[in-house]
Amino acid sequence: MKKKLLSFIALVLLAAGAYWFEGGNLLTKMTGENPPSSAQVTLQFPSGRYPETAQHIKEAIQAGKSPVCTIDREGAEQNRKHSLAGVSTRKGYDRDEWPMAMCSEGGKGANIKYIAPKDNRGAGSWVSHQLDEYEDGTRVKFVVK
Repeated sequence: MKKKLLSFIALVLLAAGAYWFEGGNLLTKMTGENPPSSAQVTLQFPSGRYPETAQHIKEAIQAGKSPVCTIDREGAEQNRKHSLAGVSTRKGYDRDEWPMAMCSEGGKGANIKYIAPKDNRGAGSWVSHQLDEYEDGTRVKFVVK
């Protein structure tokens, strides 16, 4: 319980920090009729701000992982548990996941890469802030700039 509370507090603080660094025109709502497999929103991920995370996303997509994330906040904890199972921690690094745990595409089989905590946590907070207005089930296409 203590760990969950600390994680929640850290997420809130990161989200508040990301608010100060919010960029403009980073989300584009798709218009018209979209087939079920298409994204509803495109998110321009800032590689200059979070270079390690951006590189990981690019590598994972090139390796066959989907660039589309279907938001599933309630499934994040379970997805993280499955994606990180058997992946040991390393001092001074975070285990970054693609697809992210907050995506229904995440979980078992996610691509994992060790990256700097500052980059990983900043990117997670930034993404969370950019997508906070969208409901679970929204499909988001990530484009790394």
